[in-house]
Amino acid sequence: MAQASSLGQTITVTGLTLLLAACSPATPSTNLAEAIQSCAACHGENGVPTDPTMPVIWGQNRGYLLNQLHDFKIGHRKNEIMASIVEPLSRTDMEALATHFAQQKWPAIDQAVDAKSEQVAINIIDTKQCTACHHDRFQGDTIRPRLAGQTVDYLLKTMQDFRSHERGTSLAMSSLLRDESDEDLKSLATYMASKKDAIAQK
Repeated sequence: MAQASSLGQTITVTGLTLLLAACSPATPSTNLAEAIQSCAACHGENGVPTDPTMPVIWGQNRGYLLNQLHDFKIGHRKNEIMASIVEPLSRTDMEALATHFAQQKWPAIDQAVDAKSEQVAINIIDTKQCTACHHDRFQGDTIRPRLAGQTVDYLLKTMQDFRSHERGTSLAMSSLLRDESDEDLKSLATYMASKKDAIAQK
């Protein structure tokens, strides 16, 4: 089973590399199979992160993935591990990686929400109008990430980082979250992580 999965992944990467070569004058400069394996070390061989503070990237929106790789590349997002990974990547490499992971199936992670947390989260969502950007099922779009089914710990840390301005890539998010407590953010993260209807749409 593992060998078949590995072979299928190799075929996918090879086909993707050939497609990019045909469509672009610049060809990937990095061995994509090796790059994908590097990603799997943290983000999981089967799409489930090895550490819950790491995000799910399988099935994530391509444009969002590409933007994040670019932000790590130019230093707008700070993370030593990601910085070392993207440093040798060309634009074509990053496009290939974003395409590959966007085409994978979003993993179903069992993350339940209790009634109290759900009500707190719904109140925040209604007040902050979160669905205006992230949409009704929190599926995101070409530039905004899918939040439904993301790991609780990653969602919570991300919102805390926006609130503290440690993650400074969205002034709007920092402003929206500045008055929210850790407890309320945990409720919001738990609620969004529990959503599975967006996963079914993939």
